[in-house]
Amino acid sequence: MPQNQQTPPIPSPNSHLEEKAFGQLLLEFKVSMKRAFHDVDNIDIFCSKRGIPPAVLKEIMSVNPLALCIPKKYGGRGFGIKENIAFGSAASYESLALALMLGINNGLFIQPLSKYGQDSVKQKVYDGFLNNNCMGGLMITEPDFGSDALSMLTSNTEKDGLYHLKGKKHWAGLTGKADYWLLTARKKAESGKLMRDIDLFVCDVNAPNQSIEVEEYFENLGLYQITYGRNIIDVHIPSEQKLIPHTTGIQMLLDLLHRSRFQFPGMGLGFIKRILDEAICHSNSRTVSNNKLFQYDQIQNRLSRIQANYTICSAFCLKSVEIAGIENDLSSFGLEANVIKTVTSDLMHESAQSLLQMVGAKGYQINHFAGRSLVDSRPFQIFEGSNDILYHQISNSVLKLMKTAKENNLHIFLKGYTPRISQLLKDITNFNLQQSMPQRKLVDFGKLFSRIVSMDHVMYLEEKGFRKDLTQNALSILHQEAVSLLGNYHFSQNTKVLAEYDMNSSWFDLA
Repeated sequence: MPQNQQTPPIPSPNSHLEEKAFGQLLLEFKVSMKRAFHDVDNIDIFCSKRGIPPAVLKEIMSVNPLALCIPKKYGGRGFGIKENIAFGSAASYESLALALMLGINNGLFIQPLSKYGQDSVKQKVYDGFLNNNCMGGLMITEPDFGSDALSMLTSNTEKDGLYHLKGKKHWAGLTGKADYWLLTARKKAESGKLMRDIDLFVCDVNAPNQSIEVEEYFENLGLYQITYGRNIIDVHIPSEQKLIPHTTGIQMLLDLLHRSRFQFPGMGLGFIKRILDEAICHSNSRTVSNNKLFQYDQIQNRLSRIQANYTICSAFCLKSVEIAGIENDLSSFGLEANVIKTVTSDLMHESAQSLLQMVGAKGYQINHFAGRSLVDSRPFQIFEGSNDILYHQISNSVLKLMKTAKENNLHIFLKGYTPRISQLLKDITNFNLQQSMPQRKLVDFGKLFSRIVSMDHVMYLEEKGFRKDLTQNALSILHQEAVSLLGNYHFSQNTKVLAEYDMNSSWFDLA
């Protein structure tokens, strides 16, 4: 890992007791999910309905999972990133939508409030989570500014201790359901010009002059239990509800988003473990031509890839725990966070594709886990940064690091960045990288580099004592994928779409 990696915190003297308490809490949470999804209601039936049924939500919230990351001084459990990742993993095994709901609350609201919020508002907000099952979310994206979020037009002006925020936000998870929101806005100068920096505010939708109007609810494809929509922002927020950055607002936002991306593997791990369990069970029970599916070589290929994805996500979870503690400033960890987010989400969707292919037509029933997995996992490759854009950013970050190091040879650079795996890949990485390349090549190289980093993380997982046959299987598959991606990178093509393609392009006229 790069030089700026933070040193893992030293375990506290009470860590054993804390782990025991967490183990009990996690067990209670798993039991509550079993009751909610299989006794109170049937997840395969309500999965196609919008929102979570009140009885299901009541059962899940009975163990108050959102108290997990709330500091003990405010009445919460006071656990950190390690426990939050484990909770997300347990939730995503049962329901990816539920895991995302917890991730939105913890990663995008509770954790940043704990780090940047003013003490005068924390107790009131946390009391809502602890006693009234309140929920929180984050609004960044605007109708005209998706990936270009820093150009947002939502403005804030301050007068007499109140900030007036005005604008529109959309695609915020838990639209219309959250009681608290972190709202992003840019300060409007007296000239009317919007400042470059970003401010974040806690909005209490139940307080006077802080109500947010939902202009439209979206009919989102998949993740039906998470509500999305377009929101009109016209609120007046007390100054004490403004988050206080340690440096700049943009750095604060990056720290928040990178920490959230580091927690993706928790959702990915539980989800892929469920897919692996379903796939093994199905292939052992389904017989084709007098042979179990499990015995076919192509099925073994798919199963081994899913199992490798499980191992890779395990490696990411371990690495995230060591890096992403709330005490660390992650604003400069974009490269590492982007690698983990992109690969995790790619592995999730790839695993779902394989399960659906194995299950066959039955999986296309809307109440079947295989089909649900496909549509529920796909958005993870889009939100919190489209993977195409993030792979591009990964390449730019690597090229910048290599330029700073005055090094063009990829293998030599990898010796310092991924020391565990660089020698194994010497034969395919011993070439000079071009500092200037087309965007499609930047995306290709970003994918390649992310798989190389993934291999290094898997090797680290093995060094820490993870089961070796699993890690070696994952390394073999990642190596194969790296070779394939390298072929794509070296293959020269610059095809362009022909916008006016109708002329002389009808096969019918030629028959």
